[in-house]
Amino acid sequence: MRGKERKVIDDARDQPLDKRVRFSVRLLESASTYKDIVVRKKDGFTQILLSTRSTYNNTLNREVMNEVKSALEKAAVDDSKFVLLSAVGSVFCCGLDFDNIVKHLKYNRKRATVKLVDTIKNFVNSFIEFKKPIIVSVNGPAIGLGASILPLCDVVWANEKAWFQTPYTRFGQSPDGCSTITFPKIMGRAAANEMLINGWKMNAQEACDKGLVSQVFWSETFTQEVMVRIQEITSCNSFVLENSKALVRYNMNVELKQANVRECEVLKKIWASAQGMEYMLKYVQNKMDSF
Repeated sequence: MRGKERKVIDDARDQPLDKRVRFSVRLLESASTYKDIVVRKKDGFTQILLSTRSTYNNTLNREVMNEVKSALEKAAVDDSKFVLLSAVGSVFCCGLDFDNIVKHLKYNRKRATVKLVDTIKNFVNSFIEFKKPIIVSVNGPAIGLGASILPLCDVVWANEKAWFQTPYTRFGQSPDGCSTITFPKIMGRAAANEMLINGWKMNAQEACDKGLVSQVFWSETFTQEVMVRIQEITSCNSFVLENSKALVRYNMNVELKQANVRECEVLKKIWASAQGMEYMLKYVQNKMDSF
């Protein structure tokens, strides 16, 4: 199964010939590139779905992060007006794949640490640098980096059964995804510390009240509610969408990139240390599947 190429779904039927040709080229590129994500090229936008084969519960290893980064880079230069980021299954994203990280750090820890941290830094930067709107449909739990990237996106809709947690200190890690900047700005320092230091498990309505989520929808109608709003945004002018985002985020990118560098430097120190490795091993060995 892993060796098979992921099929990318084309919703460009009934379009003029020149548009169908462009869609076909994009589909061929996606089908030959992605194995841990699904990319759907829709009329007016690109949908990126986490559907990992190499990890469990849509966790992020180097391969998954590189695929998402690649998909964003392609959507940035094609005729997509925006990106819809979502996931297959009942889980949105469980953050970094610590099983995979520990496996790589066991051999040549210094070299592996640099590669892993650089991948995270580039992954986060791909969200910061993306000029078109990124809309997120959170279908289930968003943990660690899966939650911390949400403020780097522009609209976040959540299923009422979704929950959000960044329990970094519990497994001996430091915050990532620019959350040391975005969380205090969005929800205030006290709530940010509850999330980043104390590992507060926030339900969907609490996340909406704190500004991490834009709207919460009932589980039974979640997909329909999302797609109705997606169609409304699709009808908007691409120039207006991109420039509206630019105005909202004016002067923010430098600060976000600096935060990303700082956070990655701390991660590098933790993963390169014997104590950091010990904490990770303890977490991997003792963790229990809560899904």
